[in-house]
Amino acid sequence: MRWDNLGDDGPDASGTTAALFGTDVVTRTFDTPEFRGVTFHEVRARSIINRVPGASRMPFEWTVNPYRGCTHACVYCFARRSHAYLDLDTGIDFDTRIVVKTNADRLLRRELSSPRWPGHHIAMGTNVDCYQRAEGRYRLMPGILAALRDHANPFSILTKGTLILRDLELLRSARAVAEVGVSVSVAFLDEELWRTVEPGAPAPERRLEVVRALGEHGIGCGVLMAPVIPFLSDGPAQLRATVRAIAAAGATSVTPLVLHLRPGAREWFTAWLERHHPGLVRHYEALYADGAYAPRWYQRRITRQVHELAEEYGIGPARPGAHRRVTAAPHCAPGAEPGPTQLTLL
Repeated sequence: MRWDNLGDDGPDASGTTAALFGTDVVTRTFDTPEFRGVTFHEVRARSIINRVPGASRMPFEWTVNPYRGCTHACVYCFARRSHAYLDLDTGIDFDTRIVVKTNADRLLRRELSSPRWPGHHIAMGTNVDCYQRAEGRYRLMPGILAALRDHANPFSILTKGTLILRDLELLRSARAVAEVGVSVSVAFLDEELWRTVEPGAPAPERRLEVVRALGEHGIGCGVLMAPVIPFLSDGPAQLRATVRAIAAAGATSVTPLVLHLRPGAREWFTAWLERHHPGLVRHYEALYADGAYAPRWYQRRITRQVHELAEEYGIGPARPGAHRRVTAAPHCAPGAEPGPTQLTLL
């Protein structure tokens, strides 16, 4: 393994690029019903706030990822390629060999305290799900959320996991001092498709229950309708049923995103397609002939259809928010004196 000298996803809060892991890697395999066949590599990360590469299409600049690999096992996951950097394969290893940054919460608190950290928005769940099943065992997110709250640092979470409901009170207290965005990923309602393409993730209906519960507790929740899968979840009736269910759950917004197939994910998804829908392989070769993204005309068509349906059902796409300043942080750590923090909504 080349974990001991691997560079992190980007510079840490001090502006330098640190190795992702130290040399103290502990590997545990649990033979329990919940984690049977899953191996956890427990590591001590050297940095936790990662800068997104400038060439990325992501609408955010900084991320925190307490895990690598994901037991949701979504066959289309674009993060699969990141496992190759660890000398692991992007298929079954990504689903069953999970890297756990056991010091993530303590390290984040230290980096947020650095005078060099300007308080930028931090996105979580954008690489792998921070509320995947491993979080039920390791409980890293409560410490992460508490650190962000105590420093009045704005953040957002994207998840398919129902475990986020465990941290409702932390989310509410964080919202009192900083901008907090929560989104749940629900792309379709088809149960058969879910069981094969997202085999380790909670069912779409359970995710919609999360949206509803968050709203009932005063935490507005948007839905990322992602990915819309060509020829499998993009029919007019399918899109309508999904948007209708999202609206009924009380989502504050719905934003569609068409499937994209980066290296690592593309090979795994194609293998899945050959097993489950061999008649579609040639259609995908044509649609994605120019690269990882579907043609613009197709993306625009899906976006237009979803936005029209959203307007019909009384919700809309996610929109950029305004900047504001936080001038007080009642949950600051003892001895800490918060300063004004510029916030940016995604």
